[in-house]
Amino acid sequence: MLKFVPLKRLTIAAALATLTTACTPLALFATLSPKDNAAQISRGEAYGANLRQTVDVYAPRNARGAAPMAVFFYGGSWDSGRRQDYNWVGRALAARGFVAVVADYRLYPEVRYPSFLEDGALAVKWAVDNAARFGGDPNRIVLAGHSAGAYNAVMLGLDHRYLTAAGVDPGRIKAVAGLAGPYDFLPLSDKVTVRVFGGATDLPATQPLTYVGPKSPPAFLATGDKDTTVYPKNTAALAQGYRLAGAQVEERHYPGVDHIRIVLALSRPLRGEAPVLDEMTTFLLRQARATP
Repeated sequence: MLKFVPLKRLTIAAALATLTTACTPLALFATLSPKDNAAQISRGEAYGANLRQTVDVYAPRNARGAAPMAVFFYGGSWDSGRRQDYNWVGRALAARGFVAVVADYRLYPEVRYPSFLEDGALAVKWAVDNAARFGGDPNRIVLAGHSAGAYNAVMLGLDHRYLTAAGVDPGRIKAVAGLAGPYDFLPLSDKVTVRVFGGATDLPATQPLTYVGPKSPPAFLATGDKDTTVYPKNTAALAQGYRLAGAQVEERHYPGVDHIRIVLALSRPLRGEAPVLDEMTTFLLRQARATP
């Protein structure tokens, strides 16, 4: 039986197919896809002197009171990505009640581990310092990311050295969310991790799993069972580490979802493929609103 597909959905699906098969820049998707009803209230705010140390800010419309802050880090193997291409993520998070900060950070080959984590910590410091300007609560911050950005977000939540060095109390981080992140990837076995992490003198210290303890921030960890870029075993290993430590974790494995589709499921046109946005933001909001 034939199934009717609305023209708008078909057009977006065709654009997505072009994106994923012909390596068309993600900027095309960011430009063409319908956005959530939220406001971009600032663009290109600097948190450091480098041109890539900048953030964009999105906020709920008609918000009442100070909203929790969500700092989002995109993926791209630590060697690619632009905050502008994730405006749909910023708006999606803002529409769910967060003041959302989408952060750029320095990339390979300009930097290697741990410089992008140091940048992430500075972006969080900027969010804390500027929360009041944008209607956010500096004491209720969550960190989220996809792929390499999930690594960044989770590492910042687990390994307190970076936030502490940036002047941020790690207790401000109420939860972390990682979509298809690499968390347990030793020994280094592919060219991406070798070139980015190969110079580290203490390789176990590069792994998020190393830092899990009973007081780790609650984590939402999600992956797709069709992911062949960052294997789902990374999510399973970190979630198991959380459970063994007695820390709070929600683990999700979405059937039929691959590495790219799990983040694209945050967008309006592809949200029906998996309940990533609903489940992630429900978890993060619950943690952000919890009484310490």
